[in-house]
Amino acid sequence: MIKTQLVAASVISKVLAGASLTAVLQEVWRADPTLSRQQRGAIQDLSYGVVRFYGQLEAILSFLLKKSLSDKSLHHLLLVSLYQLQYSKALPHTVVDQAVSASRSLLHGKGMQGLVNAVLRNFIRQRDSLLKKAAENEVGRYSHPQWWIDKLRWQYPQNFQAILEADNKRPPMTLRVNQRKISVETYRKLLAEKTMHTELLDSGALQLSQPVMVESLPGFAEGLVTVQDAGAQFAATFLDVHVGMHVLDACAAPGGKSTHLLELADISLTVLDNDSARLAQVQQNLARLNVTAERLLCGDASNPDEWWDGRPYDRILADVPCSASGVVCRHPDIKWLRRESDLVKFAAIQQAILNALWKILSRDGKLLYVTCSIFAEENTMQIEKFLKHHPDACPLPLSGAAMVDGQLLPDTQHDGFFYTLLHKN
Repeated sequence: MIKTQLVAASVISKVLAGASLTAVLQEVWRADPTLSRQQRGAIQDLSYGVVRFYGQLEAILSFLLKKSLSDKSLHHLLLVSLYQLQYSKALPHTVVDQAVSASRSLLHGKGMQGLVNAVLRNFIRQRDSLLKKAAENEVGRYSHPQWWIDKLRWQYPQNFQAILEADNKRPPMTLRVNQRKISVETYRKLLAEKTMHTELLDSGALQLSQPVMVESLPGFAEGLVTVQDAGAQFAATFLDVHVGMHVLDACAAPGGKSTHLLELADISLTVLDNDSARLAQVQQNLARLNVTAERLLCGDASNPDEWWDGRPYDRILADVPCSASGVVCRHPDIKWLRRESDLVKFAAIQQAILNALWKILSRDGKLLYVTCSIFAEENTMQIEKFLKHHPDACPLPLSGAAMVDGQLLPDTQHDGFFYTLLHKN
């Protein structure tokens, strides 16, 4: 446990300094291939947990410390230990003993064992009062930045608390069955035979009661099933593709929506992304599902002159870069890494992509604008602005579970997404 605490504390340090949690963990795995699967799982759980509840844990630690620690690594070790005491099943005395031992290996941790021991034991003794005290502050109560809380309260006065609470839950594992190869019910029976119990959602997706390794899913390697959030599965269906259509999936990586489109109909699909490494991932997903895209292109969606062959598209899926504020339960670091000013930058990118792709959409074609954001600046406000400048664009009605004006808010069944289907007159 000592090693997992120390590595997790190091991960937290890098994330709070501005690095992506996913990227940091990948670097840890590359740097230390000797880590066992169990150790990796523990490090990942601790890292995600601390980042998820950072607002609360930081508030509690501030009450337990008489003055700030000069050694950030020791500070982050205490955050990891507090998370364990509050949210893990580890025995409290074991967590404390291991944290004390772990502090000895830190550069400035020698001689601090007494402080580590006192802080953690004081938390155990004062747990209820400290939790109550932390909740008196909104950042401590909801574990989100104050600007984020304020914006949600303004934009969703009836729902903002539910959104914040959903963000802090562990994400479900949801499956998309490849119905070209097997029916949803038949596949569900295969899962049941392996004691993998599921809930059939309104969208047709299967939500596992407990997450599993993808390799253990029946027929995963053979392309019977794909792991994809239930909210994300609406995209391909909404785009309304039919056999023979010329279709573009812009900003496509890692390819979940691309493969779904190809499962729905025999179309001529162009897969576009500006990251060649991520395009390789798309190719792997296409190969696993045994489906083929007409073209895989590395290029900028806002500059079609670089890659477009001059043939207008019947359908365009524009899953544009965004704040990712709708997928915080999967990527809790987002809420601490984002700044309110980022929304302006994303809105500019989204506008450029939307304007550019509209020019290469055929007359009577449809473009689906998608974000995994819940902020109006990237969603409804963006579409309102676009429609003012494009009289040939007409929004079409969409229906999805719990979706209001195209906005799907995060809950226990799906992430947060925004959808608008535009018809070109």
